[in-house]
Amino acid sequence: MDIISTPAPTRPLIGISGRRLRAAAMGAPHGFADAPLEAYLSEYATSVLGAGGLPVHLPMDAAPAELVERLDGVVIVGGDDVDPRRYGQAPGPFTALVDPQRDEFESGLIQAAIDGGVPLLGVCRGAQLLNVVRGGTLHQHLAHGEGESHGSYAYPRAHRVHEVRIAPGSVTHALYGETTRVNSFHHQAVDVPGRGIVVTGWAPDGVVEAIELEGLPVVGVQWHPETFDADPIFGWLVAQAAARATLSAAPETQNVA
Repeated sequence: MDIISTPAPTRPLIGISGRRLRAAAMGAPHGFADAPLEAYLSEYATSVLGAGGLPVHLPMDAAPAELVERLDGVVIVGGDDVDPRRYGQAPGPFTALVDPQRDEFESGLIQAAIDGGVPLLGVCRGAQLLNVVRGGTLHQHLAHGEGESHGSYAYPRAHRVHEVRIAPGSVTHALYGETTRVNSFHHQAVDVPGRGIVVTGWAPDGVVEAIELEGLPVVGVQWHPETFDADPIFGWLVAQAAARATLSAAPETQNVA
């Protein structure tokens, strides 16, 4: 009798966005200092790996929809300010450097993930951009020293600065419980929620710390979970991505049979 072995499950493929820099940032020799450089913080990739996923960097020159079509999950990472013109405002006196190319690329990734039902995690800027893509707005600047100081860089990356209160019945509540403590490296935050965006986490001063998209596996968090060891949000993303990959593969298996 022939024994048919069941193949080991394939790790779900999780795309991670990054940023466009110049090679001078890594000390490139003269003549290459202006060469374009794709970069992302490696803690995102190690967090995905630790949760059982297979991370892949998403280059900015590719078409977002074509990338997402090949992926099982997406992470939109932190970074500089979202261009205020994307939510109907003008840059203010505290607006940091904006990157229109990155805004356009990551907005395309977010929209493609939503359209395709691909699990998505937005981190810090990624959560803010998710809200903007859905037609929401942002607080352009949270002043230091008023309530919780959301932009303080006085602490190590993984230091949990303040508490977040979490809405019952939400994905974040299932992962963290009624409250969790987080780090804080941002001077902007969600203001008016966009279409289908539900606020599920708040800082003690009322600043939005977590959002979800109704009916889809889409979550945004204002803190940086990649700095923590085995943060459960990455386990959630990989589990959702694996479940979607299994469902997508089922029709192909039936056709082969």
